[in-house]
Amino acid sequence: MKKSIHEYYDHLAETYEENRFGNSYGKYIDRQEKSFLNSFFSDKSYAKVLDLGCGTGRLLEYATHGVDFSEKMLSIASKKHPGKITAVGEISKIPFDTSFDCIFCFHVIMHQTKEETENFLHECFRKLNNRGVLIFDYPTKARRKTISPQEDWHAGNNFIPAEISLLTQTQWKIRNTTGILLFPVHRLPKGLRIFFLPLDILLCHTFLKKWASYHIVVLEKK
Repeated sequence: MKKSIHEYYDHLAETYEENRFGNSYGKYIDRQEKSFLNSFFSDKSYAKVLDLGCGTGRLLEYATHGVDFSEKMLSIASKKHPGKITAVGEISKIPFDTSFDCIFCFHVIMHQTKEETENFLHECFRKLNNRGVLIFDYPTKARRKTISPQEDWHAGNNFIPAEISLLTQTQWKIRNTTGILLFPVHRLPKGLRIFFLPLDILLCHTFLKKWASYHIVVLEKK
């Protein structure tokens, strides 16, 4: 299974960003995630930040280091961001000897099993400095009740907030959660989607985030 996933992403590498984030739907998600990261890092001065599962480097501008398991994707990321330190590796086996102040991981946990998610949490705890911060997103069960039958590993991992609390309670404290993609934007006319974006971002910081497609959780080491 792991080999097939590697091959899948290696095959996608050249067109990944354009296909996933170049259309109006992808741009909608991309802008929400970047809005969150811009806000989060605006008052921080972390010396070492890891983009774990950095892919082709869409969010690597916010980090000092990047890791991905696809060599082809990482090659593209390195060319786009030549000043960043990158390495091939797994989310449960970070290939750097150094420790980090912050690790963020987007669009990765959705592809893992619960056991792999637990291993990811333990590895990030090990690789973060004292009071280090981990940020990751996950699909919510409120909106992800079915899994595509032809790709049973794709977006197959989803949680409710209580499950995240249970997984993290011994080593982490939850500092913040934010929603991503509240409106069913794929059902809106493409020309109108951009006008819903500011309201979506606003509402995803309220109690309505419970019904968002994804949650971003910010954890701090205990």
